[in-house]
Amino acid sequence: MVLLELWRLCRSAEATARPDCSSSVSQKLVTVRRGAEARVAPNIQTMADTLFADLALSKRLERAEGHACMQFANARRRLFPARGSECMECAGAYAVFDGIGAPTTQTFGLGLFEELDVVALESIERSFLDRGAQVDHEVSPLVGVAALNLLSRRYRPIEISNVMYRRVEEPAAEDRGRIRVRVANPAEAKLWSEINVRGWTYEHPELVGFLQEGAPIFLAREKSPCFLAELDGQQGAAGVLFIHEGVALFGGSATVPELRGRGLQAALLAERLHYAFDQGCDLAMMVAEVGSNSQRNAERKGFHVAYTRTKWRLSS
Repeated sequence: MVLLELWRLCRSAEATARPDCSSSVSQKLVTVRRGAEARVAPNIQTMADTLFADLALSKRLERAEGHACMQFANARRRLFPARGSECMECAGAYAVFDGIGAPTTQTFGLGLFEELDVVALESIERSFLDRGAQVDHEVSPLVGVAALNLLSRRYRPIEISNVMYRRVEEPAAEDRGRIRVRVANPAEAKLWSEINVRGWTYEHPELVGFLQEGAPIFLAREKSPCFLAELDGQQGAAGVLFIHEGVALFGGSATVPELRGRGLQAALLAERLHYAFDQGCDLAMMVAEVGSNSQRNAERKGFHVAYTRTKWRLSS
């Protein structure tokens, strides 16, 4: 637009051919140039502050989620040693066994921190297969074509999700009306569990056992506050936050069916952002089903899609 404006000014000057044309055009050119600087300068500053969705960002996000799941498995091992939860690091990835069929039984960061090869992949596979578990890898697309080609030989995609992020900034004051959000204390483990289970199992009944046992585990993890949201005093939503090296991971939150669409999810999100800021975090992340209400709620709060991730499962 600026170049077009300059061209029009020059054409106008040539057509009129007034004696003071060069002075007039020169003055206009200065005005246009200054106007362009005024418009461009803020963009330059914005570019300098941009957090790019690149390999470095993916490493931070994937490591935070992997560490959170390792902490979950370690807490389960302390509380329920008979379950046999274990964690290991191989080829730069975290491999978590948290029970057969558990959604946390998988790898995190595969191919991001070290180049993936057949030897490392088979070693990880054996650690899961020896325990009777499926072999699942949640894989960032930033691992590159070579790693994805290696997986595609014997694996099939079973899930896609959007990894989302935003900077953590000082939150603006907002009126939540009749909604109140707070951090749950250990004595409220049963209450938090009931709300969480009701919210999730409405659409995912297969998770009942995992979630019922998971409540005390969530509350036992380090740097992992659990949140409750209520409307007019009625408890209606539960969520969790995990903090690792400046990254605040927004764990899955759920609302009971009868209170959905009342703003509880948005309030939970806002309160956890506030908590993350108070804890000195600079980056927030969450993982959402592609095109879901959770994704839209996050986008309304300033989250952006960093990349779409695929979960791969070893074919039988």
